[in-house]
Amino acid sequence: MNTAQRLGFDKNTKLLIIHADDAGLSHSENMATIQALEKGIVNSYSIMLPCPWFHEMAVIAKNNPQYDLGIHLTLTCEWENYRFGPVLPISEVPSLVDEHGHFFKKREQLCKNATPEDVEKELRAQIEKALGYGLAPTHMDSHMYSVGSHPEFFKIYQKLGKQYQLPILVNEQLMQMVGLDPKAHIKEGDFVIDRTYVGEFPYFEKEGLATYYQSILENLTPGANLILIHPAFDEHEMQGVTINHPNFGAAWRQQDFDFFTSEKTMEILEKQQIQLVTWGAIRNILK
Repeated sequence: MNTAQRLGFDKNTKLLIIHADDAGLSHSENMATIQALEKGIVNSYSIMLPCPWFHEMAVIAKNNPQYDLGIHLTLTCEWENYRFGPVLPISEVPSLVDEHGHFFKKREQLCKNATPEDVEKELRAQIEKALGYGLAPTHMDSHMYSVGSHPEFFKIYQKLGKQYQLPILVNEQLMQMVGLDPKAHIKEGDFVIDRTYVGEFPYFEKEGLATYYQSILENLTPGANLILIHPAFDEHEMQGVTINHPNFGAAWRQQDFDFFTSEKTMEILEKQQIQLVTWGAIRNILK
């Protein structure tokens, strides 16, 4: 039985989640995310709890419960001048921050410095903060997939998914990207996304991301597929947030928004007979 069949579809069904990461990162990210959802092509998103613009996105989420909402568990902050840290007081999770009280920029720094105890406390606090706002998450995933930067952190991620009865994003490609052995951490019965796609820098720099995304859609294979995007607008706020970070920068995020809000993209989905599915639907089926 393949993943499509496990979810109640024909084995040849091309299932796809078009997921917007990083809501809450900035006002621009929030506005682009809600517009992308309203246009009906992006069908899932997740919120970063530690970011300054979380509250705005939480209000939007509560006013729009029809959209598939996840918790974007966050343990790193990669930006040069735009810095943030834990939702908990620094004194409670001191191993998660640098000398200025900010999350580390890189997964390697997190792996080297963070204790599993602090990781679990902070991730649990982020989930509880979302629930305390009255949000109804359908799933959990991870910023920069930092939960995979250490085997113990990944076990905590799995444990929290079970405790809160929420599916978590598990995918072999993402695990390999962060140096985690899928065979050692995926257990029989775990729900695993078959293929995950994230924009690639050579395409952004040369042909543009639209070429990359169109190729994915035209060659999508049966099973559970996930495209991770980061919609925002290429204007002063995002240019400031992402300065000296061209991959996933402001221009990159504008291209994400433009492609996944276009009528042409919807036409490709229909032509390729791609079935959009949400994390909420997956959660209900797995239950």
